[in-house]
Amino acid sequence: MTSGTGAAVDAVRGRRGLPNGVLGMLTLIATEAALLGTLLAVYFYLELRSVRWPPPGIDTGSMTIPIALTVVLVLTTVPMVMAAVAARRGRRTVAWWLVAGATVVQGGYLAWQLVLFTDALDRFSPGATAFGSIYFTLLGAHHAHVAVGLLLNLWVLLRLAYGLTRYRVLTVQCVALYWLFVNAFAILVTLAELTAS
Repeated sequence: MTSGTGAAVDAVRGRRGLPNGVLGMLTLIATEAALLGTLLAVYFYLELRSVRWPPPGIDTGSMTIPIALTVVLVLTTVPMVMAAVAARRGRRTVAWWLVAGATVVQGGYLAWQLVLFTDALDRFSPGATAFGSIYFTLLGAHHAHVAVGLLLNLWVLLRLAYGLTRYRVLTVQCVALYWLFVNAFAILVTLAELTAS
């Protein structure tokens, strides 16, 4: 190896920038935002092209509980961001408890939303109308993202239980970024649901 090559390697190593994990999470968020954004666009396109939205005979139910649930889910952004800050400051136990608390609330959100989802399936079918199809697809995609977030939280809790490393600090930060995305999308889904009520 020549000295010029060694200097180049040292320059790359000393470079400041986003860690690969953060870049990976941002890439995942961008692709998921494109997917979910497309679903929202289809929802609103169908609504604009429809004489009546939802079609006659479809009862989407009251929006009081979904709005309250969305507010609660969005509030879990706070402990997730605080966990990322605590991990960065070397406060592993605080980070663990913040993630654990957020996980309990997020799990409760998903459980209650699944009850509402099942109740809606009893009232109208995803195969009967375009509304039913996009409604259940949009909600199902959102619920799937919440479920993935819960799995990520459990993985973070397991990793933090064995100590704090730079890699684990980055893990907490990446999962907090993911929840920022999921919670922002929850707001958009709820706004879409409001147009149907």
